[in-house]
Amino acid sequence: MLEINDIHSYYDKSHILHGISLNLKEGELVCLLGRNGVGKSTTLKSIMGVVRPKRGSIRYGEQELVGKEPYQIARLGVGYVPEDRRIFRSLTVHENLLMGIQKGGKVNSGTNAWTVERIYDLFPRLKERSTNKGAHLSGGEQQMLTVVRTLMGNPRLILIDEPTEGLAPQIVKDVLDMLAAIRESGVTVLMVEQNFNAAIKVADRFYMMSKGQIVFEGDSAETVAAEDIRKNYLEV
Repeated sequence: MLEINDIHSYYDKSHILHGISLNLKEGELVCLLGRNGVGKSTTLKSIMGVVRPKRGSIRYGEQELVGKEPYQIARLGVGYVPEDRRIFRSLTVHENLLMGIQKGGKVNSGTNAWTVERIYDLFPRLKERSTNKGAHLSGGEQQMLTVVRTLMGNPRLILIDEPTEGLAPQIVKDVLDMLAAIRESGVTVLMVEQNFNAAIKVADRFYMMSKGQIVFEGDSAETVAAEDIRKNYLEV
């Protein structure tokens, strides 16, 4: 579904990504691990066109994404959930969900389409809060809302940046359950995360980054077994 090959991305003259290559198959939940500042978020921004790679290729199905604008990439069926959530704090949960509806894009449709009703069936906590304003939600509820609002655009692929950042352990479990439900619905997920103990509960495969490069790739069993690598590149 997604094939990234030798991506080099910059902020002004600062070289951030040094030849990133990774891939996702349809229906997978893949986690990109690493410490702060190693280029994980820049990888997602490069896929989404927020940061334009100066070299390399990002193939999404038959489409080359490098050079496209973010809105064009979104219309192809790619959703993006930034780390800072960006919900509309003055709007209710229901109004936030309606803001996520996308028109004119190549997205999932038919019986698998995401609707407000389907969101409420799968995530009843948001239904309970449907009339609450975004500003009055807990951190975990805001995180859930920003992810499922992106689903309202019916993406085939969703990019999620640090979904468990700053959340209490019980809320982390709720967010992980939500991500598992999204993957089980058929949406492919690329998740950026620092919390390995959380990510291992839901991810199918892992990539590990350091200094703008991929330093490890493996499935769940291989990543659990790679204690030395995790110690070198994840632990403080």
